[in-house]
Amino acid sequence: MTTQGVVVIGRNEGERLVRCLDSLRALAGSIVYVDSGSTDGSAEMSRARGVEVVALDMSVPFTAARARNAGLHRLLEIVPGVERVQFVDGDCEVIDGWLATANAFLDRHADVACVCGRLRERFPERSVYNRLCDFEWDRDTGETDACGGIAMMRTSVLVDVAGFREDMVAGEEPELCQRIRGKGWKVWRLPDAMAWHDAAMLHFGQWWKRSKRAGFSYAQRIWLLRSSTESGLARQAFRTWMWAAAIPLLILSGAMIFGPRAFLLVLVYPLQVVRIASTMQQSWPIRFERAFFLMLGKFPELLGQLQFWLGHNKRRGATTFDYKS
Repeated sequence: MTTQGVVVIGRNEGERLVRCLDSLRALAGSIVYVDSGSTDGSAEMSRARGVEVVALDMSVPFTAARARNAGLHRLLEIVPGVERVQFVDGDCEVIDGWLATANAFLDRHADVACVCGRLRERFPERSVYNRLCDFEWDRDTGETDACGGIAMMRTSVLVDVAGFREDMVAGEEPELCQRIRGKGWKVWRLPDAMAWHDAAMLHFGQWWKRSKRAGFSYAQRIWLLRSSTESGLARQAFRTWMWAAAIPLLILSGAMIFGPRAFLLVLVYPLQVVRIASTMQQSWPIRFERAFFLMLGKFPELLGQLQFWLGHNKRRGATTFDYKS
């Protein structure tokens, strides 16, 4: 029988962590929870459930990648020879049947190193920001370039590629998957339900900070992968600079030269929102909602990129973005 374990990471997740661990009770004895400085009793609650707990040294800059690596290291110690590991964030609840589905898929596909499924937002009705997350999780199925942080992976492959890059504050999963694919392995996304996610993103400031983190991630990955062929990153960064920097500067310059009429160029933004909305499949109110925030998100993304490029820690990435705090 294939041996498997679970690595859960979290910080002050409270009841979300309770649901997460309870959804994994079938693997009791092979679960590692990595705590990143929680003050809500998360570590104690996990130990009470028989879960192995690793408390990160918070004097060292925290990243999710560092937490996952620490969890994997401890799992390999308590379950020697474990063949597969399911990574889960503490704000997620694994759906019954997913672990069996993922294991069966890996059994049938010896060339696949990492498999993920459909992540769903638990409370999309609570805020537009939660709803945006739910759309974000809805990706094409089949062979893919990358998975997210909730996925099942072969431990031998993770050890072979030295795990996650701990200096990445976000976007560590696509970077890892690129190295995995570089070794000849495949990454796969199944249509099956994998987990419920509770973003608990109820305020504009949380969404802004999360979008800023995405921009920082784009810039950092471009820096780290500048010798690779991942052109999609550069295109994404270029669009951010165009919509959040170049066009506003063009409008302001035009106003200085030609007067107030140049501000009519601002209409390019609602026109772009309409264009993006027209490519979507939901009802028109939902389309416009998504398109509006996709455009607005260019501005915090630009700030995140600037924070990276103007900082002095490019190689270490010692900056964290906890949008829930």
